[in-house]
Amino acid sequence: MAKPIISVFELPAGEAQNIFGQFDSHLKEIEKKLSVSIIPRDGEVRIAGQPEKVEQAVKLLAMLRTLSERGNAITDQQITYSLSLIEEEKQKKMLEIDDEIIIHTALGRPVKPKTVGQMEYTDSIRNNMITFGIGPAGTGKTYLAMAMAIRAFRAEEVSRIILTRPAIEAGEKLGFLPGDLQSKIDPYLRPLYDALYEIMGAEAFLKNSEKGLIEVAPLAYMRGRTLDHAFIILDEAQNTTPSQMKMFLTRIGFGSRVVVTGDRTQKDLPTGTTSGLDVAMRVLKKIDGIGFSELTSKDVVRHPLVQKIVEAYEEYEKKETGRSKVRSAQVRKDAPKRVKR
Repeated sequence: MAKPIISVFELPAGEAQNIFGQFDSHLKEIEKKLSVSIIPRDGEVRIAGQPEKVEQAVKLLAMLRTLSERGNAITDQQITYSLSLIEEEKQKKMLEIDDEIIIHTALGRPVKPKTVGQMEYTDSIRNNMITFGIGPAGTGKTYLAMAMAIRAFRAEEVSRIILTRPAIEAGEKLGFLPGDLQSKIDPYLRPLYDALYEIMGAEAFLKNSEKGLIEVAPLAYMRGRTLDHAFIILDEAQNTTPSQMKMFLTRIGFGSRVVVTGDRTQKDLPTGTTSGLDVAMRVLKKIDGIGFSELTSKDVVRHPLVQKIVEAYEEYEKKETGRSKVRSAQVRKDAPKRVKR
């Protein structure tokens, strides 16, 4: 084993407070993951440990210092993701990601990709007429698609925004909801409204909605229409049937752009029903102008605990799939052989 070394890195007190987090929670995470000791003192930090790990810590702190100097509040998620990039020697990617601002929210907060996967997803939306964004919960599939739609709308690249999703219950029987038809379908579309309100602002949304320039509707309302010069987002696409997916994709007209988002691990379709998203991925994967962006647990940008939950379920489902294959093989082995006559 190489002899431990000590490296000194300049880090102003103001940046250090942001980088190290409340009660030095980020600092402790960095020390734990890289097996180094970091001691802040008089505008610099001393990093002690194995040469390779010390070098990684210096690269990480340099990257985080740049992000902090640009006005970013360093979060738990950024620390976790930055550590993974350092281990893969892709630290420059984080600064490239931070350079890309899609749009500002109604309160002035910049909306931008936070991971390499998210950056590739937004690039696919720019470069393709249709983009499929597939990945687990918390990867920003719908939110980033919404931001790209509003950006295109404000730049007059499209004349309207259409947001749709299948109105299907997530494992619960909600019964008959009171009110008119719009009141009945609004609960299914609430996540789309939430993103619109945050990015565009309630007043601007209502104004454009009244003019028919922004439409939020269940998937069934798309049948029989031709959608020209529109930015169309189909959310929760894993809950479509193959016929619904075909119906939706054949609505697309001239000058339109489409984003289809879905999580293949969270289907609410009746048992035995094939997902339209699964079929579309097999049928359309070789067609030019259609992009597929697959996000993973590494792209989760919610609370770090969400990433751990997603990874735990992925591991569990892999084991269950393996056990199911073993059981199926055993059943076939134990089945009585047919006697030839």
